[in-house]
Amino acid sequence: MQFLNSFSKSRLSWGLLLLFVIFFEGCALFFQHVMKLDPCVMCIYERVAMLGIGLAALVGLIAPQNFVFRWLGLAGWGASAYWGLKLANEHVGYQFNPSPFATCDLFVRFPEWAPLNQWMPWMFEATGDCSKVVWTFLGQSMPQWLVIIFAANLIALAVIALARFFNKKTA
Repeated sequence: MQFLNSFSKSRLSWGLLLLFVIFFEGCALFFQHVMKLDPCVMCIYERVAMLGIGLAALVGLIAPQNFVFRWLGLAGWGASAYWGLKLANEHVGYQFNPSPFATCDLFVRFPEWAPLNQWMPWMFEATGDCSKVVWTFLGQSMPQWLVIIFAANLIALAVIALARFFNKKTA
């Protein structure tokens, strides 16, 4: 556990988290622009949650030895991963428990001060249907994989946060 505590204080750990986000955001853009799979509203919100993890990684990268930056990064990582898990679970519900009374929005809703879909429509405009399963891998749809990915993030975060409380053994 001491190793994980030390590792969370290194730029390498935060850089790996950022690379993880870049990889998954790249996959999302590949699915959208190369495979021509239209993202739905929930896909876009999940994409924003993943970017939140990336922003947290950048905060941690600034000064991982500094308590404030490290814990702000960890808190941002946790909040974004939790929000992403919540969204992905909701999205799975739309796909596998369809109901005319429970549907996602027709259009993304971003705050007026950050209309991401207007600034970068190639990344944040939703044109797909939340209830359609358009891709699967190993029997899991995209939102099901996102449940796994966001849950894994929360587990990794919990292990790293708990490692902070384990001191070196004294002999």
